[in-house]
Amino acid sequence: MGKTYKMTIAGLERELPICPLNDKLDIAAFIMFSDVEVTVAAAEELLKKCPEFDVILTAESKGIPLGYELSRQSGKPYVVARKSVKLYMTDPIAVTVKSITTAAEQTLYLAAEKAEMLRGKRVLIADDVISTGESLKALEKLVEAAGGNIAAEAAVLAEGDAADRTDIVFLEKLPLFFK
Repeated sequence: MGKTYKMTIAGLERELPICPLNDKLDIAAFIMFSDVEVTVAAAEELLKKCPEFDVILTAESKGIPLGYELSRQSGKPYVVARKSVKLYMTDPIAVTVKSITTAAEQTLYLAAEKAEMLRGKRVLIADDVISTGESLKALEKLVEAAGGNIAAEAAVLAEGDAADRTDIVFLEKLPLFFK
C-alpha cells in the first residue's frame, strides 16, 4: 500500500491514500462512496453547523451520498446537478466548471423541474470536499439561474486554502502535500 494520511472525520478515524495531482502537488483522496459510517456521521455533524434551509443541491459526484444522507436526516429534498443532459430532462440550465480533481472542463445541468424546486428556496449547497471552490461557483450559478437563495455551502472537508475561508461550513481541514 502507498502513503496515506490519517485523519479523524466526524469522530471516525480514516487513512486517506496520498495521490499525485501533478509534479509539485499530492492530495489525500477522500472517497465517501462505500463509507456509509462516515457519510452518516458527517451529515449529522454538518446539520448541527448549518443554518435553516429548504432544499439541498449537490453535483453529480462524490457528494451524492452526502446529499442523500443530509436529505434523509433533515427530511428536506435534495437535487443533483447532472454532468450530462438526460433524455427526461426538460429545458436544462447549464454552467461550466473546472475543478482540481477533474482533468477537463465539465458542464453541470439542472432540468427545469429541478430548477423549480430551488426557486425562492433557501438552498444548502453540499459537497464532499471544497478545494479551489470552482465546483461551488458552478452550483452557485445554478442556484442563481433557478431563482434560489444560498443558505450555506457545506462540505465534509476543506482542502488547502479553502480551510481559511469563513463563508463555508466544514468539519475538518485537509492539507495539501507539496513536493
